[in-house]
Amino acid sequence: MTMELQIINAKNEQVGKKKLPAIFAEPIRKDIIQRAVEVVQANARQPYGNDPRAGKKASAKLSRRRREYKGSYGKGISRVPRKTLSRNGTQMYWVGAFAPGTVGGRRAWPPRAEKDWSKRINDKERRKAIRSALAATLDKQLVGSRHKIPSTYPFILDASFESLESTKQIQDALSKLNLGDELARTAERKMRSGTGKMRGRRYQTKVGPLLVVSGPCKLVLGARNISGVEVVAANKLNAALLAPGAAPGRLTLFTSAAIDKMEKLFA
Repeated sequence: MTMELQIINAKNEQVGKKKLPAIFAEPIRKDIIQRAVEVVQANARQPYGNDPRAGKKASAKLSRRRREYKGSYGKGISRVPRKTLSRNGTQMYWVGAFAPGTVGGRRAWPPRAEKDWSKRINDKERRKAIRSALAATLDKQLVGSRHKIPSTYPFILDASFESLESTKQIQDALSKLNLGDELARTAERKMRSGTGKMRGRRYQTKVGPLLVVSGPCKLVLGARNISGVEVVAANKLNAALLAPGAAPGRLTLFTSAAIDKMEKLFA
């Protein structure tokens, strides 16, 4: 069954209607969406690991030979590698080093930078996940459970929307589309707990509307300063953008030009 949606311009005026392509009629499959999102997240993950010499820079050794004066034989101590801090004749003052469990020692099983985090997914399965996530964006009840949506949702944006340049123009246009409550919701941010706030991830922001355009345009640059709002070209759509956190039902607005392109991309 084909669905026909109204086309609305930046002044919230209806300028026409458009039939949606068959890709929006896909059954919503949360399991396939979750698998596709996990693949996107895994392939975007940056490899990390420790310094190969971390914890191994101390000159720590402990002889267990009988006749070596600088050894543990007959001392009644464990066989942990130790480094000598001072000595008095043949009497050494040792402290444990190098081994896991000692101060400044190496980690037992540190992360390796050469570990491969990437995952693979079949192309047909990936496209099916995108179509399923697209269908979820039209489910008013599903989208309304995550976002503050206007009563006229879902609708299509006029192609002229892509020519909006300044952040102020885009904010005013979204407010006229009755998305002011949603913008106010995403403007709130929460300070992250834990170590992440010392590593450039101080604040957590909420996920807001996704604007899908036909290609590179002024709207992409103008909307990047609006908290929670993302703009993406139709050919760069993926399941993670349409269903953040593998939860389908994101508030998504498509331009009429983008829908014409998507019909060919994800069929």
